[in-house]
Amino acid sequence: MTKVHIIGGGLAGSEAAWQLAEQGVQVRLSEMRGSGEMTPAHQTDGLAELVCSNSFRSDDAEKSAVGLLHQEMRDLNSIIMSEGGKHRLPAGSALAVDRIHFSDAVTKILTEHPNIEIVRERIDTLPEEGLTIVATGPLTALSLAESIGTATGEDSLAFFDAIAPIVYKETIDMDIAWMQSRWDKVGPEGDGKDYINCPMNKEQYYAFIQGLLDGEKTEFKQWEKDTPYFEGCMPIEVMASRGPETLRFGPMKPIGLTNSHDGSKAYAIVQLRQDNALGTLWNMVGFQTKLKYGAQAELLKTIPGLENAEFARMGGLHRNTFINAPRLLDKEMRLKKAPHIRFAGQITGCEGYVESAAVGLMVGRWVAAEIKGQNPPYPPDTTALGALLSHITGGADAKDYQPMNVNFGLFPPFPERVKKKERKQAYTARARKDFADWHKPLSTKGLQLV
Repeated sequence: MTKVHIIGGGLAGSEAAWQLAEQGVQVRLSEMRGSGEMTPAHQTDGLAELVCSNSFRSDDAEKSAVGLLHQEMRDLNSIIMSEGGKHRLPAGSALAVDRIHFSDAVTKILTEHPNIEIVRERIDTLPEEGLTIVATGPLTALSLAESIGTATGEDSLAFFDAIAPIVYKETIDMDIAWMQSRWDKVGPEGDGKDYINCPMNKEQYYAFIQGLLDGEKTEFKQWEKDTPYFEGCMPIEVMASRGPETLRFGPMKPIGLTNSHDGSKAYAIVQLRQDNALGTLWNMVGFQTKLKYGAQAELLKTIPGLENAEFARMGGLHRNTFINAPRLLDKEMRLKKAPHIRFAGQITGCEGYVESAAVGLMVGRWVAAEIKGQNPPYPPDTTALGALLSHITGGADAKDYQPMNVNFGLFPPFPERVKKKERKQAYTARARKDFADWHKPLSTKGLQLV
């Protein structure tokens, strides 16, 4: 019986393993964490561990591209979306999860699946034969990255991804801070008061910005100095260097929020989002940073409400490795020079938890289809899955390829003019129709590919 080798037990590898196993395919899942190896960002050896935010972002399938992707994945039996829903936390219209319970659940399900063998081992080279899915993510071990570079004839690309600090809630001064979602928006499991808000006046804000610019930063190694950042996970001090008002119009924007203590409007606001089911840990939204730990603690405690804050985790920085997918991979994510190898997840240059899992879902089903001799069609470009796939495999400019979250800019434009305020819902309405038209005949014919 054919056994598929998956390298990497993150979101993409876990999703691919689940999809294959559910279709009766035997899987060997290799994960180096648990074998004495660890990455700079992971904290545990659990599968599908969330290392940055605990948010899968918007769950709104009517007006959000990533929310639409959530729904398409749910319709295709995604373990990541299923378990994410079971372990969700209040976060307005976003889908935030308890990262520990979520990872534990995914690990348990995959460990107990009769078609999955989980091996704690580090893989240093690409296999020369056998169906293989490389889903090692943004923290691919250097030895394997070098092997990938040798196989592709190109150097791996890399950028830095920063991690936000996490605060113990009991150390936040709620006589200064207050609970409120922006514009009091109520989402699933929430009540319109899902975020902790710490207000700043003008003087406090500009003092904070200066502190960011002056604070001692993590020093780069020589080979890291020219590595670009991903715009969606930009360290706050890098944003601050672009201009003093940048953060006030970014993660510290005060709009839609009113101080419940005195009815005032702040000049800038720091928001914290619940990070675990118990509500004891809260992460600082958009506060990814490369400040050294001592500088972080000193500066963050100047934020009103956080003067006595204690941190469960300080912010951090890690390298993110990805390949030039438009140049190296075919439409089914096969390596053109070695088609027995497919890539999945963030190593392909998609960005975000959900996008990573979505690519793992598609790749897992393609491998299963190949084993069964099936050749179903690809998801339409008008769907979230199809738009993401098209971007990775050719929609992006290979010369300047950079990671990308799913967004409506990746979807084909409408032939007719659509009013701006109606555009998002028009995209999702078209996507749902095309997804249903495409998926129904596949299910009817018993074809398993998405």
